[in-house]
Amino acid sequence: MRIGMIGLGKMGSKISEKLLLTGHQVLGYDTNKTLLKPIIDNGGVIADDFNVFVDTLNKLKIPVIWLMVPAGDITKNIIIELSSKLKPGSIVIDGGNSNYRDTMENYKILKEKDIHLLDVGTSGGIWGFERGFCFMAGGDIEPYNFISPVLKDLAAQGGYNYMGPSGSGHFVKMVHNGIEYALMEAYGEGFHLLENSKDYSLNLENIANLWQNGSIIESFLLGLTGNMFKKDPHLENIVGYVEDSGEGRWTVETSIDQRTPAPVITIALMERFRSRIKDSFKDKVIAGLRKEFGGHNVKRK
Repeated sequence: MRIGMIGLGKMGSKISEKLLLTGHQVLGYDTNKTLLKPIIDNGGVIADDFNVFVDTLNKLKIPVIWLMVPAGDITKNIIIELSSKLKPGSIVIDGGNSNYRDTMENYKILKEKDIHLLDVGTSGGIWGFERGFCFMAGGDIEPYNFISPVLKDLAAQGGYNYMGPSGSGHFVKMVHNGIEYALMEAYGEGFHLLENSKDYSLNLENIANLWQNGSIIESFLLGLTGNMFKKDPHLENIVGYVEDSGEGRWTVETSIDQRTPAPVITIALMERFRSRIKDSFKDKVIAGLRKEFGGHNVKRK
């Protein structure tokens, strides 16, 4: 299948590269022209002009455009522009971390022009290229069925599924990221206790690797924690300043709206805010983990 990819940053470039390796064609577009070369190097095609990008895809029977751009106004503005340029029957995939409420509004904008919007929550980070991504898809079932072979080629085994109507894919991804906040907070607190022990001088890399073998708390994140300690045993080069990218806040806001208790996720979010006032070893673990799985920037000493 030929896919038009808008947004060739960390995730967009990896998805594009995997698409090309699995036999699909990619037409890439990004306002940052330095990001276009890797697409060409991996066998894809690029468009320097947005109108040329859309016109090329409109020649296909069913144009498919995949967005991997920041949530909010950037995504909405692209949706509005596509609504006036794409032909009816086209499929737009929002693979970014949009707020599910925004997605429902964007769905209506495109629906008025008989254009389909699928919200495909994407997990796996920069490691998804090697391990396979995880996709949580929302929107109308017909366009989902059309693009599901593409998701299968990109995903880990069993790593894609249909969630329901518009917004449900991004809703599930939002909660996924809220859980991620809580998991990282727990790992951070645990390793902080180990690092600060007054009785023992412990090798944190060895402990993380040990727990990856038969332990109840083994996980992909814990494996990355071991890798992180291998590179910097005491995280001396990292400042414990932990950013949040939106989904954790939205999860907490939703729990309040629904009157559904989510105290652990809420505290994890509050702890990220606190890290910006005074950091700790626990905060360094969390900041470092965000770098390990998602390629997020960290503050360094």
